[in-house]
Amino acid sequence: MNKKLTSLIFALILGSTVGCTNLNNQEQGTITGGAIGAAVGGGIAAATGGNGWTGAAIGAVAGGVAGNMKGKRQDY
Repeated sequence: MNKKLTSLIFALILGSTVGCTNLNNQEQGTITGGAIGAAVGGGIAAATGGNGWTGAAIGAVAGGVAGNMKGKRQDY
């Protein structure tokens, strides 16, 4: 059940970002970084015995900030 829920959430996130074609580099970096960070953070937390949702949340924030900063540099 948990695996199905995770897959559904991932599919919804992916589907919601597909239509974002008019974004600047900073906005795209934030979204992409947040999604990648959530996936990596959740995976690492689950693999090491931690709470996958907490890891995903922390990863999303860290990835979003890093992606935002990288995109901002590309816009200038």
